[in-house]
Amino acid sequence: MKYSINAQWHKSIKEISENQWNNLIDHNSLPFYKWNWLFALEQSESVSPKYGWQPIHLSLWENDRIIALAPLYLKNHSYGEFIFDHEFAKLSVQLGLEYYPKLIGMSPLSPIEGYRFFIAKDKDEEELTTIILKIIDDFAIKNKLLSCNFLYVNPNWKNYLESVGYLTWTNRQTQWNSIGEITFEDYLKRFNSNQRRNIKRERNSIKKANLEIKVLNNDDIDLEMLRLMHKFYENHCAKWGVWGSKYLSNEFFERLEANSLKKNIVLFNAHRGDPKNPVAMSLCIKNREMLWGRYWGSKEIIQNLHFELCYYSPINWAINNGIKKFDPGAGGKHKIRRGFQAIPCFSMHRWYNKNMEVILKSCLPKLNNLIVEEINNSNNEAPFRIL
Repeated sequence: MKYSINAQWHKSIKEISENQWNNLIDHNSLPFYKWNWLFALEQSESVSPKYGWQPIHLSLWENDRIIALAPLYLKNHSYGEFIFDHEFAKLSVQLGLEYYPKLIGMSPLSPIEGYRFFIAKDKDEEELTTIILKIIDDFAIKNKLLSCNFLYVNPNWKNYLESVGYLTWTNRQTQWNSIGEITFEDYLKRFNSNQRRNIKRERNSIKKANLEIKVLNNDDIDLEMLRLMHKFYENHCAKWGVWGSKYLSNEFFERLEANSLKKNIVLFNAHRGDPKNPVAMSLCIKNREMLWGRYWGSKEIIQNLHFELCYYSPINWAINNGIKKFDPGAGGKHKIRRGFQAIPCFSMHRWYNKNMEVILKSCLPKLNNLIVEEINNSNNEAPFRIL
């Protein structure tokens, strides 16, 4: 079926109403692509041209009804993506090509699997996807862009993009998957005896430090607590110097107080008697099926506190609330020893220079095989059985 459609580019999400945007996003249930999350990033200037993120969302309309969305950004650097394409950039220099700006499809600053175009349920998804890809190609060629890159794509979308010429780059994430646990003790049963003892020892050390853990969500979360969370996040990033990845402003955290955002937040608060005076906190995002670990910080150096607030307490909360998956965030090989397994994630790339495309088409399969081998080796060393 053919559509009489109108395509529009948007330099801000404000150009599309919240209802229009979320009518397409809601059934996918990914908080990181909801209008209010992306709007908070823009309004707080955490994502803005000033910091190298130019929103350039693409929408398709049938009369006055929006029928498809592609959240997109033009970028003049590679920070905040959490996949590392420096070798691609080096290759472009060797070929005498300008690597930046590049076109990116992702939820900014969040390595969250699930990117795809969002299509109205009653429309032909493949047909509208093909139309969007053609518009993107025309835009990239007209503006002399070297590449279009969709990061952390929905795995169900990968095969289609490969069929239309996109190249796959495999990367690595970690994830905890429920195997039907009812209690935290059930979670411990998956480990060998040595690691069970180790986890119990790590958790007991938090009690010996006279720390209590309080879980905050819904009305427990107020503006003061979110401002404190930003301070923890800011201080943690500062410890890493120029590599600290401090992208989010205090205003972004303040905007999380809105009910439409707060309902997806879980805070894990470590304190000594007064939760309003926390020693450390972590912030997670949830929907009905999944938990995502995002930010954390502590004003004291306490052994194992990171493991407690970022792994064990969230897993315990997930089990108690019927959450089946937990993505603890980027990095950290120590996650494998604590119940997470390595899994592949995929980014999809189109190159608008033939030499660049030919070289990467030859190299990427070999690189991808190495990543898969690394994932398998990591899981083989895990102190629990991978299902």
